[in-house]
Amino acid sequence: MAPSFDLTGRRALVTGSSRGLGLAMASALAGAGASIVLNARDEVALGAAAADLAATGADVHALAFDVTSEESVTDAVMHCEKEIGPIDILINNAGIQIRGPLEDFAFDKFELMLSTHVVSTFAVSKAVAKGMIGRGHGKIINICSVLSSAARPNVAPYGAAKAAVANLTRGMAADWAPRGLNINAIAPGYFKTELNKALIADPKFNDWVEQRTPQGRWGEVEELGGAAVFLASPASNFINGHVLYVDGGFTAVV
Repeated sequence: MAPSFDLTGRRALVTGSSRGLGLAMASALAGAGASIVLNARDEVALGAAAADLAATGADVHALAFDVTSEESVTDAVMHCEKEIGPIDILINNAGIQIRGPLEDFAFDKFELMLSTHVVSTFAVSKAVAKGMIGRGHGKIINICSVLSSAARPNVAPYGAAKAAVANLTRGMAADWAPRGLNINAIAPGYFKTELNKALIADPKFNDWVEQRTPQGRWGEVEELGGAAVFLASPASNFINGHVLYVDGGFTAVV
């Protein structure tokens, strides 16, 4: 491992990491030497993911808490800092997708989308940043989407939430970069995840993704790991408030 990308001695909390992109990024950070704290609300799935990752030789802890609850977040972060160790890296990955025509979209579901993506990113970052600021360093990586800067039918609430996360990332950098923190975001394109299972199974949508993406395919979850390691490592020490698109060229073309 090149020294600039070495995460030995660092601890990373990854929210929404019992599966999919979150678990893939946690695995990549562990491969670079970081100790990992996995998070999810489903304790059974979380325990299974932690066991699988630990079997690879990684130093892993599991921490079940609700990222949308300030009280739950505060208690969990305090427990981690006191009982597990300081959090050097945070990846705000927890998220959901609810599709539907905007004119029929339920108000409570819209609120749920904002809470799960935007409120959680604020709440967890605020709680973790306090310790990072006190230590004078820390890396926060927020997970956005190609829909942070584009739109498609039936996913407007998701796009609105992810656009807010992108600008919250810039705001965090404005406030916390002077305190020694690096806050950036990753905007994945279309990846083969459980969240996208129905889209992958839809021949029309699958063909659209493959034709629309210059690399001609969906991303594999492991392919997000390099970007996560880069933004979590000393290699990105002078990068702040940036949104890194990992999308096979999707947003580079019309």
